[in-house]
Amino acid sequence: MANIKELSALPERLCGGHRLCGGCGASIAVRQVLMGAGDADVVCGSATGCLEVSTTAYPYLSWNGPFIHNAFANAGATMSGVEAAFEGLKSAGKIPEDKEVKFVAFGGDGGTYDIGLQSLSGAMERGHNMVYVCYDNGAYMNTGIQRSSATPHGAWATTSEVGTVQQGKQQRRKDLVSIIAAHHIPYAAQASIGNWRDLVNKAEKAFNTPGPAFLDVLAPCPRGWRIPFDQTVEMARLAQQTGFWPLFEVEDGKWSMTPIKGEKLPVTEFLKPQGRFAHLFKPENADLLEQIQKETDEYLAYVEARCANEG
Repeated sequence: MANIKELSALPERLCGGHRLCGGCGASIAVRQVLMGAGDADVVCGSATGCLEVSTTAYPYLSWNGPFIHNAFANAGATMSGVEAAFEGLKSAGKIPEDKEVKFVAFGGDGGTYDIGLQSLSGAMERGHNMVYVCYDNGAYMNTGIQRSSATPHGAWATTSEVGTVQQGKQQRRKDLVSIIAAHHIPYAAQASIGNWRDLVNKAEKAFNTPGPAFLDVLAPCPRGWRIPFDQTVEMARLAQQTGFWPLFEVEDGKWSMTPIKGEKLPVTEFLKPQGRFAHLFKPENADLLEQIQKETDEYLAYVEARCANEG
């Protein structure tokens, strides 16, 4: 169980001074996830994206420890290959049998939900002893805020514009955790930087699970979400409080959910502070706003039902 005093004494694996934007949710997610590894040896990797380009600007590196950069689409394949090489060297007697190393790959939602899904699926299906973490900010932020399949219904993005033809993205967000859980891996979870204790505890479980583990972490992007840089964590909290982003885990097929504390809020409390949803609050979009509330309630009910029936 995460203890703030003990966590504060751990070495920093992601240094300050990187070039991520002020208030970036990705850096918060990475630091909290790596706290879950404790003082173990960790090999980190990252798909090309905001995190990678802002922490590895040659000749500087913001990572304390081994780090491997790979292409946009193959974070899962790269880290599974590193893990397989490590096990191979053990079998060959070149590394002591009792040597333990944790392997973790990070990717944004563009490189995870979309372009890297095949690579991720393969790594999970093959059963590599690794953790894959998606820092989920809901768009291709690094290349200009294009929509991804993680972008919410109704959100503005540079490839889901607001105009006479459409009012932001026309499709619902892909439920990636359910997809990965369907691979029958030992551990998969949906988490958020808005609840650090829940996230660190889930990361600890992921790192200590033999075999593949997956974390989808909500990590708001102030620039893409059109919010003040000091509201990142508050937006993540509201995502859970409104049921937009339920916190749950699937551990050896058993579903369980972190309950919403206090009153469940309408999804408008999460949408209204974000500039990317400003158009939804025009009178002519009342029906669309109502539909998004309905979809939010349906998804929360789906997660609750799976936790009740498969818990």
